[in-house]
Amino acid sequence: MTMTSERPAATPAAATTLTMAGAINLALADAMQADDRVLVFGEDVGVLGGVFRVTDGLTARFGESRCFDTPLAEAGIVGTAVGMAMNGLIPVVEMQFDAFAYPAFEQVVSHVAKMGNRTRGAMRMPIVIRIPYAGGIGGVEHHCDSSESYYVHTPGLTVVAPATPQDAYSLLREAIRCPDPVVFLEPKKLYWTKGAVDPAVETPIGRARIAREGTDATLVAYGTSVPIALEAAAVAEEEGRSLQVVDLRSLTPYDDETVDAAVRSTGRAVVIAEAPGFASVASEIAARISERCFSWLEAPVRRVTGFDVPYAPPKLEHFYLPDVDRVLDAVDTLQWDD
Repeated sequence: MTMTSERPAATPAAATTLTMAGAINLALADAMQADDRVLVFGEDVGVLGGVFRVTDGLTARFGESRCFDTPLAEAGIVGTAVGMAMNGLIPVVEMQFDAFAYPAFEQVVSHVAKMGNRTRGAMRMPIVIRIPYAGGIGGVEHHCDSSESYYVHTPGLTVVAPATPQDAYSLLREAIRCPDPVVFLEPKKLYWTKGAVDPAVETPIGRARIAREGTDATLVAYGTSVPIALEAAAVAEEEGRSLQVVDLRSLTPYDDETVDAAVRSTGRAVVIAEAPGFASVASEIAARISERCFSWLEAPVRRVTGFDVPYAPPKLEHFYLPDVDRVLDAVDTLQWDD
């Protein structure tokens, strides 16, 4: 396979406003233009452009050999990606919805995550598994779930969850360049949010960002929960309280350095995530903060998560998802002197 120029002419020369779906589409197109080994495939990703239209236009531009539809067989999709990666290709596969990915889980855990270790690094798995995840769209059963803990718990996988169009673009480009497997969690309810995207901006995997400065307490969030944290911080400011917001961006590798510094600067922390709280990513974050920042903490670390029940149906979704009121209620319990 031949390599073409890293920055194709179709790429905007400077920042432009895109939806998150548009940013992901641009990242896929730029990666496919830059490297002929990159292939995109999954259910309905071809002519239809995916159920969320994230792959719209890729088949027309690159042909059916580069972006194509597959049978409705998730295990077969990921198994095919394993074979392609073993033979020098860079497959980017789409699991149509988060809960649709479960039939492929054995392939992910037994082969995608372990092949590099099994071969002592001789055979890497440069696979990106794109998963539209979490709720907020009124999806019915099997169409909304927060499955990040399964992947984060699996050694050998990198797990990324962007919250902005810029990070969606930059982190997906990094994921496709990565020689090892990446689970790329795309927050469904943020697909239509807009923001500036500059293709020249590089965002390394494994680095969190301070999304908002604050001095009284630190909110730690990722993916779909970042806008909730920012909204809660804005409301808290009106009430005279300054909340800092950390956007993790990557779940594994996890950025202890940025999170620790943020929490130590305020002495209080609340972790926000949509997934159920028991044995979750939020649990691990809270534990790490407690272990590494104990001497700086003024109060126990709080968590605001989904409830430990099956994901709520559309009409009850608003009761299940973390919201501003629940976040501010948690902040109020952080042992304030006043």
